[in-house]
Amino acid sequence: MFFNSRSNYYFWSLCTIFLCYPTNVYQHECTCARSCSAEPVQATKQRTAMRFLISVGVFFQGCDSDVKCRDDKGREVDWYILYKLPQVMGDGLSYLYMDESTNGWKVSKKTINSKSGTLANTLKPLLDFYDRQIEGFGYMLNNDQPPNSKAVSASFGHSKGVVMLDKETGVWLSHSTPKFPTYRRKDFWTDSGTVNAQTFMCMTYSYNHFKEIGRQLKYIHAYSYDSDIPKTFHKELRCVAQRDCYPKQEPWFRVKMLTSTKGHNFTSFAKYTRFRDDLYSGLILNHLKQDLYVKSWGRMHNPLHSYCNTKIPHHVYNVKEIKLLNGKPFSDTVDHSKWGVTSGGGWTCIADMNREESQMKRAGGAICTDNVAVGEAFYALITKYEACKHDLPRSEAQDREL
Repeated sequence: MFFNSRSNYYFWSLCTIFLCYPTNVYQHECTCARSCSAEPVQATKQRTAMRFLISVGVFFQGCDSDVKCRDDKGREVDWYILYKLPQVMGDGLSYLYMDESTNGWKVSKKTINSKSGTLANTLKPLLDFYDRQIEGFGYMLNNDQPPNSKAVSASFGHSKGVVMLDKETGVWLSHSTPKFPTYRRKDFWTDSGTVNAQTFMCMTYSYNHFKEIGRQLKYIHAYSYDSDIPKTFHKELRCVAQRDCYPKQEPWFRVKMLTSTKGHNFTSFAKYTRFRDDLYSGLILNHLKQDLYVKSWGRMHNPLHSYCNTKIPHHVYNVKEIKLLNGKPFSDTVDHSKWGVTSGGGWTCIADMNREESQMKRAGGAICTDNVAVGEAFYALITKYEACKHDLPRSEAQDREL
């Protein structure tokens, strides 16, 4: 049997109630002081009662980890993807939800900032930790646009995410929202994320996977603005949380497959600043070897055009407009999400980066899945994309309907 960090808290409390002191909180062992054992019979009764209460406490708390992706109803899920709608489609707080059970998008009845919505349920271990720092829990929040409005050096990656874990499981939540989550506040949502569309991708992994996740975040060179990683946790993750590490030799990219707790494979692509190329055309395209439709922020100073090299068989097309379910189409100028999908929907990538000249020199990454239902759901969103010049009878590229 294994115990979560919350049961450790109850064990510590019960142990001290009986005038004893904990000697091994992880194995739930404690030793009684001499005052406890003045009478052997009384000491035995105390130890028996304590064992019973500990077992009851553990029973009520459960033996499973609390740190997992969770849906609108608080149920554990292996992974999920959220697509928050832009304010031009309503209040800017509505979102679509997808996990392995939905077979595509469904409209959530909650708002993105709801205290009982998907994000709140997933972030609950972190929000609880703000009130009571439970032993055995760790987290790191990274954002190139942190909530304190401090300007982040471009030497750090263009990346946003949440890592939470205990010694059993953990969550990697990759997203596109500036200033999210707020700094050590229960109202985790930020108003700056309301105007534009945003995406969130959550995956549940076993504790051991966070060693590799730490290495991926090192290549992404994530800017950690808040963290608390115990010293007994993976040094690779602590290093990133403390902003103490970055790649020092080639190759300047790293590709790693990560398997979730339920056995789903996700491929993490990470590039360091010295890679000096576009994430999509320079790295992901070479691995997937399929045409890739990329949706990134449409208000960049020097955007990259669709990648249409005639010497290679596969291209990267810029998505210019999408339509979510039965809603009205909206353009990339009100959609801050970053994602890509291969032709037909074989692969889907939720990413950190935009297709922009300056971001060729920045670190960042993407998480890709070959889940067919996910791919078909994203591919069906596309209504317009920037075609290649040689695909058209005219001399210049233009937007084409899919």
